[in-house]
Amino acid sequence: MFQLYPPNQSYGYLMTRARRLAAAAVLIVLMVALPVTGAALAGKPIGGYLKCPPQAGFVAHAPFSWPAFVVLAIACGLLLAPFIRGMFAKEPHEHGDPPTSRPYPWWGWAGLALCVAAWVLSWTRLSWFAGLQRYTFAPLWVSYVLTVNALRYRREGRCMMLDRPRFFLFLFLPSAVFWWFFEYLNGFVHSWYYLGIAHLSSTQYFILASLPFSTVLPAVIGTYELLDTPRMRARAEALLTSRLPSPRRVAIAMLVLAGAGLALIGVLPDYLFPLVWISPALIFAAIYVLRDRTFPSVMPPVLRRQIVLLPLAALICGCFWEMWNFYSLAKWKYEIPLVGGFHIFEMPLLGYLGYLPFGWECGLIAAFVERLTSERQPADASEIGRKVD
Repeated sequence: MFQLYPPNQSYGYLMTRARRLAAAAVLIVLMVALPVTGAALAGKPIGGYLKCPPQAGFVAHAPFSWPAFVVLAIACGLLLAPFIRGMFAKEPHEHGDPPTSRPYPWWGWAGLALCVAAWVLSWTRLSWFAGLQRYTFAPLWVSYVLTVNALRYRREGRCMMLDRPRFFLFLFLPSAVFWWFFEYLNGFVHSWYYLGIAHLSSTQYFILASLPFSTVLPAVIGTYELLDTPRMRARAEALLTSRLPSPRRVAIAMLVLAGAGLALIGVLPDYLFPLVWISPALIFAAIYVLRDRTFPSVMPPVLRRQIVLLPLAALICGCFWEMWNFYSLAKWKYEIPLVGGFHIFEMPLLGYLGYLPFGWECGLIAAFVERLTSERQPADASEIGRKVD
């Protein structure tokens, strides 16, 4: 019989889980309340922000600006250059990962077959499939999840789907809720909107969209595990070795600034739209640091690894998302102010940077899910980094 809490767990640990859930609920309510409160205080029409699905044109955007594009591109390039150089520079005595002779699993081949079928049906307009044309995105992402797990299984003989099925299955529902939160934040900046869904009611759209949304966390975490090879792990852990001055003070400052940013995204959407992705990541990270009273000045290797590999995993997923979206019937398009030029598929070039902080958020939510589904009590808060390995 399924038991939510194994019998060997103490009452104190159950209370700790309850407190974590309560704290998470308070944090979520706060993050939901800040944007709508800021917009209301600024006299904005709240109802227009909460339309489901988001419609184009509600938020007027500033046109493309070359100075803004160049400044942001240079700033991001300087910020990311050390990470890119550290991850891809050739090491003097670099050895590849040991070869594997494990066969590719049958369910991995099934995932690839599903991917090919769903991809063809998504990008064609076959008359006999017209009634189901809008529903191909979820099968594509289920096939992606199967494929990345199969690739890791072939390489290492283990994968999240087989070794931690409870954690794997519990990722799907929080994933849908997690992405709906970003849909809510997007209502205040309208960076993207949807086409091909005009005939759907809000309820129908909610049900249809929740299916692919539920695959976001399994896809990103599965990709992270696939990237987590000894070579990539060593390179990632070699980064971010500098000491952090007063981590708790930095965390408090991040929490205040990120909260203020969320409150103002509806007031200044042309300038603060990147905070849809950045502010939640800063808030989650700040809470993590503040909860751990012994957070070290130098981040532990496992945390450095996640900070580097999770954004890369999210960016890889994002490239597949945007590619499969490009010729789909039901699809999304972008209206990004000031820097919305040079599209790769439907996404403007600099828009891909949003996937980087999104990867951190995926990792933090996945670690929280792992704690809730774990059959043993974690030793301390630092294990949040190990639970997504």
